[in-house]
Amino acid sequence: MNQAAGRRSLLRRRQEHEHGKVTFVELFFDLVFVFAITQLSHSLLKDLTLLGAVHTGLLFLAVWWVWIYTSWVTNWLDPERTPVRLLLLVLMLAGLILSTSLPEAFAEKGLAFAGAYVFMQVGRSLFMAAAVRRHSAGNFRNFQRITAWLILSALFWIAGAFTEAEVRLALWAAALAIEYVSPSLGFWTPGLGRSTTADWDVEGGHMAERCGLFVIIALGESILVTGATFAELEPGLSTIAAFVTSFIGSVAMWWIYFDIGAERGSHTIARSDDPGRLARIAYTYIHLLIVAGIIVGAVADELVLAHPDGHPEAGTAAALLGGPALYLIGNTLFKWTTAGRLPLSHLAGLVLLAGLVPGTVVLSPLLLGVAVMLILVLVAVWERLSLRRGREAGLSSAEIG
Repeated sequence: MNQAAGRRSLLRRRQEHEHGKVTFVELFFDLVFVFAITQLSHSLLKDLTLLGAVHTGLLFLAVWWVWIYTSWVTNWLDPERTPVRLLLLVLMLAGLILSTSLPEAFAEKGLAFAGAYVFMQVGRSLFMAAAVRRHSAGNFRNFQRITAWLILSALFWIAGAFTEAEVRLALWAAALAIEYVSPSLGFWTPGLGRSTTADWDVEGGHMAERCGLFVIIALGESILVTGATFAELEPGLSTIAAFVTSFIGSVAMWWIYFDIGAERGSHTIARSDDPGRLARIAYTYIHLLIVAGIIVGAVADELVLAHPDGHPEAGTAAALLGGPALYLIGNTLFKWTTAGRLPLSHLAGLVLLAGLVPGTVVLSPLLLGVAVMLILVLVAVWERLSLRRGREAGLSSAEIG
């Protein structure tokens, strides 16, 4: 590459001993997804049924997918370059349209949602292909494949927007299936072949930091929901107890992810011989369970704050146990992938959560929430003590569970 071509390149310059920094425009872009997460949690609150959970789950998978794909792109492209910055700002506008349409995506705003989603996915991939065409033949071919798959799924997204809710759900589920399966197939495309994870020249530290920041966004939304709900309620003993319980539960969630897992994951992917594989498994797929658990947990916190006494309804009980369970499952798989072993503390936490199922018929929402919070605290403390004992024994962080 000559000097003039180098100046025209939109790709990040890789530093051998330092990962690419997360830029301010990337953080600015993420603000749209703070709103999207709030919309998703409120949508689930308004329709706490099995069908409502399915709708919210599908929309969450779409929101996560458009965000994580953008994170992959900014892992390669330099957001400090003006064209890339403008790309992110245009995607922000489309993301805002997508976010505002979430509550009515299965009603009258289906086309707004599907149109914004398809524009973000296909438009970003076309931009990326054009940006790397002269500078990275492998990535150019890869994004030709990715664009082909996204155009295929776009047919289902747009077709679903013109159908009734039941058919829309089936078509949009098919669109998501196409997009979620395609990376595992190497985006195989007739005439273009397939790629391997070794072809995805990922800067691991940047990817780890981006996903960690998204976890922070989700936890921040959880605290925002708790604070906003508490501010509107008359303070009473049960309400205050529910507020404190919710806060401690959020702190425990933060501790479980960031005390050991986040940093260890960053070190692992940065030193991996195949960072593309870890980025795909640990950060692209597994992290969606972690974020989903936080969102469902935020819904449970709001329900307990609003109705701390009496007996929990089925939806409340499912959210109280399901959110932390998703979160622990996600963290378990993440730490297994990055450390090579299952954390015993997390498995014990899942067993204890399962043991609370019979208690949903006798415990009040507040008492059930307290029990769940104590389990999360136990998991966090157990892992922390294991870390301390492991260090005293001279074990590496990868050997500590």
